[in-house]
Amino acid sequence: MENRINVSKVDPKAYEAMLGLEKYLAQSGLDKKLYELIKTRASQINGCAFCINMHTRDALQLGETAQRLFLLNAWRETTLFTEKERAVLALVESMTLIANGHVPDEVYDAAASHLTAAELAAVIMAVVAINGWNRIAITTRMPLD
Repeated sequence: MENRINVSKVDPKAYEAMLGLEKYLAQSGLDKKLYELIKTRASQINGCAFCINMHTRDALQLGETAQRLFLLNAWRETTLFTEKERAVLALVESMTLIANGHVPDEVYDAAASHLTAAELAAVIMAVVAINGWNRIAITTRMPLD
């Protein structure tokens, strides 16, 4: 596949704006392993090879297990994920697939019951961020490193 535009070089301010959201998330207190699960699951749904590659590697470096990463796209079929993680993953899927019917109350309420208000805000913004990054990487055909 041929690369397309490099947004960070053509418009550094736009890229810096996205990085600003990442800086907020890094300081939000959101659990780093949970954040990598969020980023990996949304990237799986969106089919973003660049981001799947990056975030599974980052998750492994944080101590995530290979088994959980291998089974992340089938998380409902396993007992490997906590109730909190399951509630967050359901929210990730609903937000990422929002065109299929918005976020149901039961999905939102389940996530809210396992998270503080600050954590919930960070999770929502994490999903927004990774969906944005996926769209940038897919559209520009970012190559694997």
